[in-house]
Amino acid sequence: MRSHFDAQTAFMNELSQTMSRSFQQVFQLNMQLGQSLLAEITGTAQRMLAAGRPTDALSAAAAGVQPGSDKLRAYQQQLSQLAAATQVDLSRVTEQHVQEMSRTARALAEDVTRAAAEETDKNLRHAFRQEAERGARTGARFQGNLQSGTDGAGEKPDGQAGPPSFPGNVQGSGPQAGNRDPSSPR
Repeated sequence: MRSHFDAQTAFMNELSQTMSRSFQQVFQLNMQLGQSLLAEITGTAQRMLAAGRPTDALSAAAAGVQPGSDKLRAYQQQLSQLAAATQVDLSRVTEQHVQEMSRTARALAEDVTRAAAEETDKNLRHAFRQEAERGARTGARFQGNLQSGTDGAGEKPDGQAGPPSFPGNVQGSGPQAGNRDPSSPR
């Protein structure tokens, strides 16, 4: 059980490290894009303000659009490459750890099955032993009754010996309301 837990922990740890690394790379990529776009916009704004005529200002603004779109296109490519690399890393981590987790899960299932079978076997042996001992005691009592001259007719179903209990005597010699034994409880 410990090895299966360790395998799952190792898998989750490496998976979280891979995802954390990917998020850091996306964050860095976003920061680079933001900084370069901010620098480009600042440069374009300075050129527009330095222009003497409105047509020169519009030309400076139009000239700043192309480098911005190139930066966005490069960002998109880098983001796609990062997503592909992350997918490859996640696949590698999963493939590497799934085999180990499957092996440890099978071992855990076998251990649980073996332990359950052993416990069941032990319980069955214990129950059989108790039943055999009970049968031996009952047999010994019955044999003792036979050897002492009684036929076991007075034996109660639970194995305790004693006089048979009948609700009354058929011939009328049993205890009646007026002929009770003074030692018997009322």
